[in-house]
Amino acid sequence: MQKASILENITYQENEKPAVTVLLKTESTKEVRIVMKSGQFMKEHKAPFPIVIEMFDGEIDFGANGEKQNLKKGDIVALDANVPHDLVCISNCIIRLSISVLDKLERVKSV
Repeated sequence: MQKASILENITYQENEKPAVTVLLKTESTKEVRIVMKSGQFMKEHKAPFPIVIEMFDGEIDFGANGEKQNLKKGDIVALDANVPHDLVCISNCIIRLSISVLDKLERVKSV
């Protein structure tokens, strides 16, 4: 059994980049926490495998395939592989991202 907390050791970075941390790694997924301050963003990018995004706290504008949606605390979005998407933080947020264990954290951090 593994245990992690999405709420412990929260750090909002002062630069433009969100704070990205792997919380857990299982046989099939990496559970990643993304912490963003209002105004921070992740430019358009694609994931090579399906992903699930859960808004744990805060608010973002989420773009996928040219459509924008406002996501708030409690919202969950699933995307297939290779779907272009972007995020703009509206209010300080904590996001849980589930990615394939085959995906690389460096890819997420580089966005």
